[in-house]
Amino acid sequence: MAFARQLYDQVRSRRTQLGLAIRVTVAATAAYVIATALHLLLPLWAVLTSLIVTQMSVGRSLKATRDYMLGTIGGAIYGGAIAILIPYSSEAGLLGLLVLSVAPLAFIAAINPSLSAATVTAVIVLLVPTMHHSDPMTSAIDRVSEVAVGAITGLLVSFLVLPSRAIRQIRAGAARLLELIADAFTELLAGLTRGRDNDALHRIQDGIGTAMVGLNTTGAEAERERAARLSSGPDTGPLLRTVLRLRHDVVMIGRATVVPLPADVQIRLAGPLSEVGTVVAQFLRSAAAALRSGAGAPPIHPVHVAVQNYADAVAAVRRDGLIRGQPGDTAERFFALGFSLEQMHQNLCDLDRVIGEWSEAAADKPARVADQSR
Repeated sequence: MAFARQLYDQVRSRRTQLGLAIRVTVAATAAYVIATALHLLLPLWAVLTSLIVTQMSVGRSLKATRDYMLGTIGGAIYGGAIAILIPYSSEAGLLGLLVLSVAPLAFIAAINPSLSAATVTAVIVLLVPTMHHSDPMTSAIDRVSEVAVGAITGLLVSFLVLPSRAIRQIRAGAARLLELIADAFTELLAGLTRGRDNDALHRIQDGIGTAMVGLNTTGAEAERERAARLSSGPDTGPLLRTVLRLRHDVVMIGRATVVPLPADVQIRLAGPLSEVGTVVAQFLRSAAAALRSGAGAPPIHPVHVAVQNYADAVAAVRRDGLIRGQPGDTAERFFALGFSLEQMHQNLCDLDRVIGEWSEAAADKPARVADQSR
């Protein structure tokens, strides 16, 4: 039973990836069956297209379908026109047409990667007639038909078979980022009194950067779904901007904590810094859990108290003249740390507000479903 439970937890943690695997399998199978039933020349291209357009989320599938269809139609028109308007009678002539077909489209694809399918399509339209003894017009029509079958099949499967909405993925992605920021923040503040593990911190920072890129991509997909009215939910912009600002706060705090504080200042600030580190990290992790579950935002009052206690301690340090006589770079880092923590405090207040909006949206969704069922 313990092994079965562990296996179930492993599968559940990868349910998004498992859903994608099932959708891809269904799309490929359905595309082949439909292409064969329609007697298309090369069912292979329908299957390959269905694999390309069946993506992790509905929003990503929409973009992949649009880009691939535009590239295919453009490549088919250009390749067919080249083959029809410039006849050839030798291998050298065919080689010249191949260069004429590939070079302009490859240049366009380099400028706009979403049209990369155009080059492949033009080559197929140009060369397939030499293999099957058909005319270029028929080759272009066959190619567009095969891609259309694969694209439509993949898109329908993305909608109907275990559909994965980007809005749900963005919750998980933002939650993971908040946890990474909490880990980095704790490590940075600890470095002011005991030094820090730079290797561990670099791993955390690299993870934050990679996760941020993925979150921005998912955010664009979520907005695409909302624009097409395929999913509902709050605007993703405020959440993405707030998480990005929190990441910038961690970077600024990292620059201010390159070396530990002077010993006498450490003694005075150790308690307030420890409180800030504990409370802020706990708030970030609780906010991550709230995003995943759709629950309300965690209480932010402890953050207000901890930051104020630190500000009072800093004021006492300045009043007692402990910063006077310190090297310029030490004083600069001391004041930069206070400014960065205050900025982070403001951004945590924004995060509290944004999570409240997302929890309200999650609470309204069952009510809307119930109203529609009645």
